[in-house]
Amino acid sequence: MGITSRMVPTEDASARKREIEEKLKQEQETLSFIRENMEKSDQLTKGMVSILSSFESRLMQLENSIIPVHKQTENLQRLQENVDKTLSCMDHVISYYHVAKDTDRIIREGPTGRLDEYLACIAKIQKAVEYFQDNNPDSPELNTVKARFEKGKELLEAEFRSLLTRYSKPVPPILILDAITVDEELEVQEDVVLEHLPEAVLQDIICIAGWLVEYGRNQDFMNVYFQIRSNQLDRSIKGLKDHFRKNSASSGILYSPAVPTKRKDTPTKKAPKRPVYIPGHDHDLRVKHPSDALTEKHGAAAGKDDVLDIEIDSYIHCITAFVKLAQSEYVLLAEIIPEHHQKKTFDSLIQEALDNLMLEGDNIVSAARRAIMRHDYSAVLTIFPILRHLKMNKSEFDTTLQGTAASTKNKLPTLITSMETIGAKALEEFADSIKNDPDKEYNMPKDGTVHELTSNAILFLQQLLDFHETAGAMLASQETSSSASSYTSEFNKRLLSSYICKVLGNLQLNLLSKSKVYEDSALSAIFLHNNYNYILKSLEKSELIQLVTVTQKKAESSYRELIEQQIQMYQRSWLKVTEHLADRNMPIFQPGTKLKDKERQVIKDKFKGFNDGLEELCKIQKGWAIPDKEQRDFIRQAQRRVVSDAYRAFLHRCANISFTKNPEKYHKYRPEEVEEMIEKLFDTSA
Repeated sequence: MGITSRMVPTEDASARKREIEEKLKQEQETLSFIRENMEKSDQLTKGMVSILSSFESRLMQLENSIIPVHKQTENLQRLQENVDKTLSCMDHVISYYHVAKDTDRIIREGPTGRLDEYLACIAKIQKAVEYFQDNNPDSPELNTVKARFEKGKELLEAEFRSLLTRYSKPVPPILILDAITVDEELEVQEDVVLEHLPEAVLQDIICIAGWLVEYGRNQDFMNVYFQIRSNQLDRSIKGLKDHFRKNSASSGILYSPAVPTKRKDTPTKKAPKRPVYIPGHDHDLRVKHPSDALTEKHGAAAGKDDVLDIEIDSYIHCITAFVKLAQSEYVLLAEIIPEHHQKKTFDSLIQEALDNLMLEGDNIVSAARRAIMRHDYSAVLTIFPILRHLKMNKSEFDTTLQGTAASTKNKLPTLITSMETIGAKALEEFADSIKNDPDKEYNMPKDGTVHELTSNAILFLQQLLDFHETAGAMLASQETSSSASSYTSEFNKRLLSSYICKVLGNLQLNLLSKSKVYEDSALSAIFLHNNYNYILKSLEKSELIQLVTVTQKKAESSYRELIEQQIQMYQRSWLKVTEHLADRNMPIFQPGTKLKDKERQVIKDKFKGFNDGLEELCKIQKGWAIPDKEQRDFIRQAQRRVVSDAYRAFLHRCANISFTKNPEKYHKYRPEEVEEMIEKLFDTSA
């Protein structure tokens, strides 16, 4: 057992040793392999280093050979480029010396029809000028190209003038009327475009103007522009005026027939020539235009009012046309003239046309002033439609003239002030003339009808009614009180109401004075009745009564009282007839009793007095007139009833009295015949 135990470890150690030795042997073999490989690697490395060293050496040799060649080539290329640039510059410089020759033909022929080519040619000349100024300012070539440039600029200016002159035409009157006329049937108005220049021509003009501003350093073309366009604007308005006069005078056409639509006769409503009839009369009495009535005694020529109306309409149209044309001129000008010169050029452009319009307005004011000095107050009627139109269009006028000089802006307000002043003066003097119209016997109507002064005054006031706002403002413009500072519509209305009441009051006083010219108080009463009734009916049939009652609430009832007073005054004229039918001095008798001679004579005198008075009054009053049928019938019936009742009662009392052997000599008329005689009063045809 013991021997076996000692043998086992010995075997293990041997085995372990052998294992180690084998591993050692393997490691040694591996180490030998590595050493062999390391030696081979070293040999390869030495070979690569040798090759690289050789390659580097060769590269250095190549670089040393190439770099000088490259630098030499680069220098040669630079020299070539410099030569090319020098040649190009020489060609460019030489071209400047040939510009004058190359552009001679184009400059001489001018820009007409070849504007783009011409401007390109001018650009070449301009560059040549700049070159010589910078590089050779003393060269003769500089003077040559400068002269050529100036010549080119002159021809461009001439072309600008030529194009404007050739293509600027007055706007046809028909087109202007279409542009300013309002079509009441259209909800949205179509703007009529006023084309002043053909589009192609306009573009050429814009191009030339732009060049002259940028390169030409010239503003003279702006003067040329406003002079030519100013002339055309003025000619357009004058052409409209001539067209309007011719066509209005011949056919009454106030608008263009080119567009078949309904239009207003004028841009602003003018007072119609309204015939005014005396209420209830079977025929018209003094059917006249107010200016006819007011100027007839001054020998107004036939047809004067028609001519005057045409002049008024023409002027109103021209004012509207000026605003429209001026607006379109500004649109055109804004495309051509530099912005900072537009307002000044526009101001100059419109001066001639505006001055002519203002001069014509001043002439209208002067004519009105002269007419007023002749006591022809109808002249104020020519001012009202014009003044109303000017005030209605003032805001648009001011907008159109915005940016112009103060003197230009003030022209219209100055004209308006002149018209308001002369108009207010005419109104006041008219009121005074109504009050102071002389009581001339030969001028009084023989039949006691409406006096010419009354019809004229009412006609005049009715014309004021058509311009009540203008008239009120006209009167307000002359007020200096603090209450007038606001010039409200209500204030103006009260002023006009006061004025109308003043005229009516003056008329009433004058009529009362005139009525005293009549020797017959009954005819005087009929005269006042007719005039008061005419005034009242005229007021009621128009809106005058509404204006009057603004300041006189009881005006209507006052006139009715006056009319009733005159009827009663007239009825007193019949007392000398009916007094013979009264019981006064009538004899008292018993049936069957014989009358005394004195008593019979009393009855005879009563019959005779009644008959004579009836015949006399009927003969006289048959020639008097009461134009108002309603009033005429009322007065007849009232008088017929009073006289007939008294006559019948008288006949009844005398029925059984024997006062004469010839009763038919005294009892000449039956009651029915008396009524028929009274029924024929105030009837000149009976």
